[in-house]
Amino acid sequence: MKPSAIQPDNTATQLPEPHNDSTAIIQVIERAAMNPDVDIDKMERLLQMQERILDRQAMMAYSAAMAAMQTELPSIEERGQGNNGKYATLEDIVDTVRPILQRHGFAVSFRIQTQERGLEVTGILMHQAGHREETRMLLPADVSGNKNAVQAFGSSTSYGKRYVLCALLNITTRGQDDNGQTAAPARCVTPFQAGQLGRLLANCPPATQEWFVGKYASVSQVPKADFDRLRASLAKRAQSRQANPTMQ
Repeated sequence: MKPSAIQPDNTATQLPEPHNDSTAIIQVIERAAMNPDVDIDKMERLLQMQERILDRQAMMAYSAAMAAMQTELPSIEERGQGNNGKYATLEDIVDTVRPILQRHGFAVSFRIQTQERGLEVTGILMHQAGHREETRMLLPADVSGNKNAVQAFGSSTSYGKRYVLCALLNITTRGQDDNGQTAAPARCVTPFQAGQLGRLLANCPPATQEWFVGKYASVSQVPKADFDRLRASLAKRAQSRQANPTMQ
């Protein structure tokens, strides 16, 4: 299975009708475009206005569909076994969310780029109305377990896809039921808090992202007690990188 993209369902829930005022403005622009005597500069400004209106409508449709979809996304069971414990596999995540994404008009794709410091995985969540959001993660090559170069690349790619997909959709994972055989784990952040951390982390320097992965593995596994301190720290690092884009 190669879950590199999840396509939307053409029978997804119908988009909300555009606002009447926006529709009226677009009609004015269309009529102006048909007038051969219209001023070119004025036409360019009208077209820019139309683009802003369409972008706003697409964002509103995206937000409405996302809010509806969030109520249907379940917590994913951790059935994979790694060196540091169990995790939710990419296949389980994709199989679970695919029909929900399609039902609400969403699609997901991934972009993989090799960097000097490792592998950058970018997840892109697209809505049928035209708006999209993305998040990215820079990963070092996974050489655990004596992997060769190809295996290390594949392992890092799979991990990155799991991470960015969970961050984009605010997905949480959970351990399998063991009938109370193990002690209750420490309370982790909520899906909303995990989303906040994920967005901040995506704007942090690569070194900060690597540190985060080594310490917490994913945003959904951050202890609730660490949230306030970690959010403040990531916000500061993201702000520093914004002021200095070359910051590592």
